[in-house]
Amino acid sequence: MAQRVNGKLSTGREGAESMAIAALGFLAAEPERLARFLALSGLGPHNLRQAATSPGFLAAVLDHLAADERLLVAFAATEGVDPGAVAGARDALSGPPAESSP
Repeated sequence: MAQRVNGKLSTGREGAESMAIAALGFLAAEPERLARFLALSGLGPHNLRQAATSPGFLAAVLDHLAADERLLVAFAATEGVDPGAVAGARDALSGPPAESSP
């Protein structure tokens, strides 16, 4: 999958990681957005850096964006990507979400 992040064309896991890092920067740019992410994730300023080294952290950042359509659309517009690219990047980082049973 090819996607444009910060004006650069990226593919695969590398592109997904770049998108997630851009998403974290997007969240951090507004104190209210960051505070909501921290509150919902159970993280705080004291352990955010440590959590960022966890393999699933970047996927969790993208999950957070995808869970809020308004936030997702704002991020996609800021980065110049299709909102669906966020789900694709998340899948590249941790595989597609498990399907629910009917």
